[in-house]
Amino acid sequence: MDPSRYRWVIVAAGGALGCVAIGAMFSLPVLLQAITRDTGWSVAGVSSAMTAGFLAMACASMVWGTLSDRWGPLPVVLTGSIVLAASLALASLATSLVAFQFTFGILVGASIAAIFAPMMATVTGWFDTHRSLAVSLVSAGMGIAPMTMAPLVAWLVSIHDWRTTMQIVAGIVAAIMIPVSLLVRRPPALAADSAAAPESGGPQAEMSAGEAVRSPQFIILLLTNFFCCATHSGPIIHTVSYAVSCGIPLIAAVSIYSLEGLAGLFGRIGFGLLGDKLGAKRVLVAGLLVQAFGALAYAFVRDLGEFYAVAALFGFVYAGTMPLYAAIARENFPLKIMGTVIGGTAMAGSLGMAAGPVAGGLIYDTFASYTWLYVGSWAMGLGAVLIAMTFKPFPKPNPNAQATPVPAAA
Repeated sequence: MDPSRYRWVIVAAGGALGCVAIGAMFSLPVLLQAITRDTGWSVAGVSSAMTAGFLAMACASMVWGTLSDRWGPLPVVLTGSIVLAASLALASLATSLVAFQFTFGILVGASIAAIFAPMMATVTGWFDTHRSLAVSLVSAGMGIAPMTMAPLVAWLVSIHDWRTTMQIVAGIVAAIMIPVSLLVRRPPALAADSAAAPESGGPQAEMSAGEAVRSPQFIILLLTNFFCCATHSGPIIHTVSYAVSCGIPLIAAVSIYSLEGLAGLFGRIGFGLLGDKLGAKRVLVAGLLVQAFGALAYAFVRDLGEFYAVAALFGFVYAGTMPLYAAIARENFPLKIMGTVIGGTAMAGSLGMAAGPVAGGLIYDTFASYTWLYVGSWAMGLGAVLIAMTFKPFPKPNPNAQATPVPAAA
């Protein structure tokens, strides 16, 4: 197939893989009550599998990204899909909390890391134009998981026990992700095993992975993504509880989270279009600033209408900023190490996501209020803005530059 057409197949594959993988991981909140009721395990113990999953994603993201640079994305994504299905099946058979935390937390999280960074890196390599839009569409696929997989899991557990439900989810993962992963291909610039391939790797083509991870640009991307994710992870996890504490019924409070997710779909596409038109860094900085004040706005709302207004803005912005890191990475680092670079930013983001829920819980336990959670998120958001503003792209090579001629011998 013509590469200009097949690149959209890669985008569709990335969106489908991300949707099913993220949906499988986030089935845990849907199954939480059924699991604790059947096993007698504590809510905190079962929930900690999610924290373990985020930490495993952080630890594995850069490893999988580096392997995708070396072997290509197909074997990495295929391996991740197989391990994810097997991990879910093993988790359904767990007879102890520790076994469940290991299989659903560490194994599931590590296998999902094999999907995100390699697919984002691959998509950036397939696109020279519309790059921000392409990675945003892949991210949008991941974003629809709460609206597709979560309702499916809720329906399944209403007619089956949680173990059977998880086994069915494992079967869905295998049936969809394994065939779709076979569609994944290296970008054309890296597909040929020729001496010309590395030179087609884009900016800073001769940079090694070691040089990249030591560069100020890479470190700034990591820090920005960490503070960005720490900004929105606390509000994402705790806003439903905060709304209930304000007297809003649980069902209505859950709809606030759903609205955030719906707004995020539009945010990913909108920010992708803006990134292509105005530049990914400029749009990212503006989005981070709005995200910070969106998090702070939650501290001042009390009724459902106000929650909806803030959720629509906050969801639109925080989801929209996330794919821009991959676009910025592709503009500044060579394609041949893109898996390593994006894997590193994914690692930082996963650590930020793991920090927010714990910090929010500690803040509430200490102050019996969520106000300081949102104030702290605002401060973290401003930190992300300030760090992102220090990012300076690598100087572009001058194609007209010529070597200085050597004087002829006398």
